[in-house]
Amino acid sequence: MDMNRREFLTTAAAAAATAALAPVAEAIERDWTGQKPVRYPDPDLVVLDKRFAKYKLGNTPILRLHTGMMWAEGPAWNGVGRYLLWSDIPNNVQLRWLEEDGHVSVFRNPSGNSNGNTFDWEGRQIACEHGNRRVTRYEYDGSITVLADTWQGKPLNAPNDVVVHPNDGGIWFTDPGYGSLMNYEGKKGPLHLKEAIYRIDAKTGKMDIVTDEIYKPNGLCFSPDYKKLYVADTGASHYPEAPKNIKVWDVVDGTRLRNGREFASMHLEGKGAGFADGIRADVDGNIWAGMGWVGDGYDGVHIFAPDGTRIGMIPMPEIISNLCFGGTKRNRLLMTGSQSLYAVYVETQGAHIT
Repeated sequence: MDMNRREFLTTAAAAAATAALAPVAEAIERDWTGQKPVRYPDPDLVVLDKRFAKYKLGNTPILRLHTGMMWAEGPAWNGVGRYLLWSDIPNNVQLRWLEEDGHVSVFRNPSGNSNGNTFDWEGRQIACEHGNRRVTRYEYDGSITVLADTWQGKPLNAPNDVVVHPNDGGIWFTDPGYGSLMNYEGKKGPLHLKEAIYRIDAKTGKMDIVTDEIYKPNGLCFSPDYKKLYVADTGASHYPEAPKNIKVWDVVDGTRLRNGREFASMHLEGKGAGFADGIRADVDGNIWAGMGWVGDGYDGVHIFAPDGTRIGMIPMPEIISNLCFGGTKRNRLLMTGSQSLYAVYVETQGAHIT
């Protein structure tokens, strides 16, 4: 009888331990279908520096809003229409997510293998088309205006990302050429120009190169006061000597750049260095960067304080290619992952209209 009693107690204890560990085991693999809610606070909103703590909401989850793309990119928020526009580059379409009911539909097909998108201060969409090697603007009547497709008589490489300055409506874009390196994201062909950042005068259409002192300029954004321009350099994808960083320049008279320097390194202790892709500033001057190409514990969103210190992270199950702030109050971070669209509310707001 004593032996049977001991065996019973041992078995019961083991069963209790297994039951207690079961929820932990389930929590290890996050359910992104939305069927199993996450326990608050969301564990994937990670504070690395106390300065990030005030931006983390304790009772909001990271949600996957949509999936099924091949390579999602270029999110831009339309405040009037209350929708998010983004690109699925290989599928040659632009998609739209409606805030009121979460409906997703094809917005534009074909899209010229568009990558980055934005809206100007008159509400018109501007797109960087990989396949057509150009920057275009969609007018109110549905027609297309080609803003830029050549520089000094040579075709652009493949415009990547674009932002608009409020003072004069100047359109700034990067041209690293990724869309011309393969047929998957555009049309394969030679690059005829040094990778560079350009500015288009919205009134005259005149285009100027603002700098080529960067290996492969990718995502870009202005500081809240538009006195600085931040640009992600992904040149290490093709140039071994290129740094993996985000650079920053001072903006002079709203039209020129000077004093280029490193803003932040992409190296994370214990993980290595990946790439920053799309970037956005919040109203406090923090830079939110879509990150990837390292793996678990790195890929996602990294947040950098104005002094370049990494203060927070949002680890994600996919590489985050780009992001923007949206929603009625511009306090919802909308993120395009490799194949999915994600969102999370934060206690700050985007510094710009998109």
